[in-house]
Amino acid sequence: MLIYFDTEFNGLQKNTELISIGLVSDDGREFYGEIINDSFYNADDWIVRNVLANTVYYGDKDIDTIVDKNNYFVGSKKEIQSALKNWLHQFEEIQLVSDVCHYDMVLFIDLFGTAFDLPKNVNASCHDINQDIANYYYIDECKAFELSREDILMDNNIFINGSKHNSLYDAKVIKELYRIINSGL
Repeated sequence: MLIYFDTEFNGLQKNTELISIGLVSDDGREFYGEIINDSFYNADDWIVRNVLANTVYYGDKDIDTIVDKNNYFVGSKKEIQSALKNWLHQFEEIQLVSDVCHYDMVLFIDLFGTAFDLPKNVNASCHDINQDIANYYYIDECKAFELSREDILMDNNIFINGSKHNSLYDAKVIKELYRIINSGL
């Protein structure tokens, strides 16, 4: 099963911390988790305005606009790990897909400890949609990174409710991008 995911975190640095994680499976099942950490209130202004504001716990988002309440989890890193592990258990084999997934995959693995601690049904590698975008448009990965994902969706008459930098919204965008690129639409 392909599972598209995104993470939001408190900065592009070595010791960044996970704020939220969103996942959506090929067949539409969703998971959205937000980690409680008081230090996030001290994040830089960009993180506060663009990431925290697009969460339920820290921001002003109504849970009904993001996800079904049954698929929303808020708690400590350990509690999110436990909820995510239970959610992942419903799938036989999982291939993760993300967008420029370097930080996302490290933070996903960090939830479980190490790559050796991942649930057995989860492949420890991640498919990077940015490379697909580069190939699809015959451009290099640097130029692909600069392309607006929302513009690509709009060009294909696909509209997703939500806000950029909400990890579940971004996971849904990644899913649709993958579908566009790999189905030849």
